[in-house]
Amino acid sequence: MEFNQLNKQKIHQSDQLDSLLAYWKFKNYKIVFTNGCFDIIHLGHIDYLSKARSLGNLLVIGLNTDQSVRQLKGENRPVNDQLARAEILASFSFVDAVIYFDEETPYNLIKKVQPDILVKGSDYKAEDIVGYDIINAKGGKVITIDFLEGYSTSGIINKIKSF
Repeated sequence: MEFNQLNKQKIHQSDQLDSLLAYWKFKNYKIVFTNGCFDIIHLGHIDYLSKARSLGNLLVIGLNTDQSVRQLKGENRPVNDQLARAEILASFSFVDAVIYFDEETPYNLIKKVQPDILVKGSDYKAEDIVGYDIINAKGGKVITIDFLEGYSTSGIINKIKSF
């Protein structure tokens, strides 16, 4: 099978997850979950996501849909549409699944996935992270990861605008 097809198989709608989640749980895989817009992929994303993946057996990314990104970031975002963002994320060997969510937060997706580890950037306090209550109730872990200094999508956009 071509890599392009393998990458596309990593991209899911929330309602397509039941059999995949059942298989992962049967195999006792430790599922790590994170989420975001991932609009313009940069070294900070690679560093963050690879560190997140090293915490378990599988890395599942909740990806904001275009509509969700617009609600969070404004009408000029995202720069890249959700299909492009999903395929870029799915192309990384340390990403096992990319799942779209359309809400402002991934709370319902976290409830469905029931990850063992929930990861966000260290700009959040663990107890303030969406889904903390779900993970805490099941005895999982909420972990924050420091961002790589000097890398951000907004910073890249502002740099391009200055030319």
